[in-house]
Amino acid sequence: MRDLSTLRADIDAIDRELLTLLNRRASVVLEVGELKKHEGSPVFRPERERQVIAALQAGNAGPLLNESIAPIWREIMSAARRLESPQRVAYLGPAGTFSEQAALQFFGSGLEAVPCISIDEVFRAAASGAASFGVVPIENSTEGVVARTLDLLRDSPLSIVGEVSLWVRHNLLAPQADLKAIKAVHAHPQALAQCQAWLSAHLPHAERVAASSNAEGARLAANQPGWAAIASERAASEFGLHILAPGIQDDAHNRTRFGVVCLPTAVAEQGATGKDCISLVVSVPNRPGAMHDLLVPLKTHGVSMTRLESRPARSGQWEYFFYIELQGHRSQPHVSLALSELQAYCAYFKLLGEYPIA
Repeated sequence: MRDLSTLRADIDAIDRELLTLLNRRASVVLEVGELKKHEGSPVFRPERERQVIAALQAGNAGPLLNESIAPIWREIMSAARRLESPQRVAYLGPAGTFSEQAALQFFGSGLEAVPCISIDEVFRAAASGAASFGVVPIENSTEGVVARTLDLLRDSPLSIVGEVSLWVRHNLLAPQADLKAIKAVHAHPQALAQCQAWLSAHLPHAERVAASSNAEGARLAANQPGWAAIASERAASEFGLHILAPGIQDDAHNRTRFGVVCLPTAVAEQGATGKDCISLVVSVPNRPGAMHDLLVPLKTHGVSMTRLESRPARSGQWEYFFYIELQGHRSQPHVSLALSELQAYCAYFKLLGEYPIA
């Protein structure tokens, strides 16, 4: 068996080889960037990056775990994109939010962060060009859809081009390490709802105060004795808070799904990956059987619907918009036929996005 110093020398030599190869890769990426500029094509291709990672995982012979390959190569590709053109990404801030974590998971740490005070501001930043992309929460496995995001998707020119599914672990944070001293808990309304059983059991008399984000709640609590926040470990580190109780969410499997949105011109049209999602918003005429007629083309052509949500049309006439998610890609003939027939039944039809499933 080789001794420790020999093994460490091998690792150092391999690291130097890796750095040389990464720089070779970066040189090729710069050439690709020049071609893209000449052609006027977008820098970011989400489905291409997914295909690269999937191919590497398929050819992996170990001992490196497949789940470790994705974050490693995402960072490599993020660093390469930064050489071509830094990606300005808007998300619900400040630093330490789960939205920031989702943005980092999707784009890597090479992004140029644009923290925003609200979901509305994220949409405005991406629509105005102040940011290239926005990352917004779409739904939570405990509390359901984020209604404001759905409404903005309908009214905005932005499209969904990707998604991130994030395991959400809520922690109780405070400037003092004393649970009994807490008089108020600040957090986003969704987080307060996701932790209501724990709060009722352990802090029944503490006021629950809604904040624009969990990290903003942590920022507010940092300088106020008696205040606490529900936020991530990253927020605790960012604002110098104690973690009084880890993992206080009522559902141990609590996840939030985030959408990556941008103007249609920001990315090239994405090809099929084999695991794709189509998001729509539609309305139907107010007549008997209209909703049934809307769904018949999906059954006829064998297209699976994974989500159906309704939102008020705000017309004062008890009318609704329906948000639909389908499995598949429009390049598939059966999906294309189903969508064409479905659209014929709609009074309103908007494609919100077509993107690889997280």
